[in-house]
Amino acid sequence: MASIELTVAYPGREGAHSAAACDRLFPAARLVPLPTFAEVIGAVASGRVPYGVLPIESSLVGPVAETHDLLYESPLSIVAEAIIPVNHCLVGPGIVELADIREIHSHPVALDQCRRLLASLPNAIAVAAPTTGDAASIVATLADPAVVAIASDRAARINGLTIIDGNVGDHPEAYTRFVSVAPYTRLDRRDGQWRTAFSFTTDHRPGALFHALEPLSRHGIDLNLLVSRPIPSRPFSYRFDAVLGGHPLDREISATLREMRDLTAQFRVFGSYRADHEGGGAARTV
Repeated sequence: MASIELTVAYPGREGAHSAAACDRLFPAARLVPLPTFAEVIGAVASGRVPYGVLPIESSLVGPVAETHDLLYESPLSIVAEAIIPVNHCLVGPGIVELADIREIHSHPVALDQCRRLLASLPNAIAVAAPTTGDAASIVATLADPAVVAIASDRAARINGLTIIDGNVGDHPEAYTRFVSVAPYTRLDRRDGQWRTAFSFTTDHRPGALFHALEPLSRHGIDLNLLVSRPIPSRPFSYRFDAVLGGHPLDREISATLREMRDLTAQFRVFGSYRADHEGGGAARTV
């Protein structure tokens, strides 16, 4: 009996960092590159593909707001994570003097992680691209030595570009956390450490956030992440996206989530998944 091929969607083109995360999470899958983060979410939500992979957090610039907002608006859950080391390269059609560069293309997060490089390019403008893989493809198509990109060495090879500088990030060690999303929530329990992601809103009254978070302290639960995001339909109102250490089937975690649900105006679990530790072995979703 023939096996069914697993397909996984990611944003960008071959050579994007998201493709490397897919290789970690789904080593044998057929990868489906899509132009935008939103199209990845849409492909999974519609059933076109069973899984999608998106970046959700940078070790240097923090949460990826677009992924947080798309998850909040979608019916999908996080089912796995992978932490990928990110090495930013300056790539172009050929070797060029920095003073001669007119444009530098990359994803906004990558541009933000290479501020010292941008400051050293007196005549260049930064141009945002959907992904670093797209940036490399654009530069290859333009074939203008004065137009370069910040991308991976993999993207440079795929697009036939020259690596002008092999490490242009502001910090020698940088990581991006990627998540796999699916139309179901994992309730299985396996070995390793787990994380549970959730989102909540509070009433506008003094101490509301303190009271919502108090069960975490009382039950001795580690809060790994807390991010505030605006709610577009309610001007100047915010929700809180959070990640705690533990599995919902743990007695203390279950009690904490139940109490937080009672103390908040809205509460939603985004999913549970095994924790990856700086590329130390991500959970497999299949």
